[in-house]
Amino acid sequence: MRTVNPEQHARKRARILAAAAEEFAANGVDGTSTARICRRAGIGSGTLFHYFPTKKAIFHALFADDLARTAEIRERAVAAEDPEEGFALLFDRLTADFADPLAPGLIAAALLQASRDEKFAALLSEDEAGTMAALTTLLDRLAATGRRPAFPPARTARWLVTVIDAAYLAATEDGFDPAAHAEELREVAGWLTGGPVRTLP
Repeated sequence: MRTVNPEQHARKRARILAAAAEEFAANGVDGTSTARICRRAGIGSGTLFHYFPTKKAIFHALFADDLARTAEIRERAVAAEDPEEGFALLFDRLTADFADPLAPGLIAAALLQASRDEKFAALLSEDEAGTMAALTTLLDRLAATGRRPAFPPARTARWLVTVIDAAYLAATEDGFDPAAHAEELREVAGWLTGGPVRTLP
């Protein structure tokens, strides 16, 4: 019986998802075919379907993997002894993809898919709820140290998520500068949270 090398399996899966991300970002879900993903990944269709049974499964996995990493960061942020450090850690995670040229296309594809795919919409909704809860907890802890957010913690958390989402949508505009945009967003977040957002090393 042939054994599976876990590292090789993970590498090939990652290569498929990387190829799929480029296709989905450029062409959306409807405009992407599994044949195009196979060509970009340098694999045959049999190999692709060994990992993912459908195109939709590939799209779900692409986001599920990323959201799982975000969930790990949320746990670390809430567990941090210093709430300023925890907030900075989560803020950096939420804004980390500004410089990724694939982000605007993937966000557009995700919004369309969520409007017609209940399972995918639930995946995004669960992630947002987790982020809202983590931000609210951290803002409560910051308030306990004397740093008062502009609004009650839950409302401030909602504003932060809304502003960050809007900032990603702005990435499609001409003249978009990821570094400058991220710094300006950090200043807005500082105003909302009642103090500067720490820059982590």
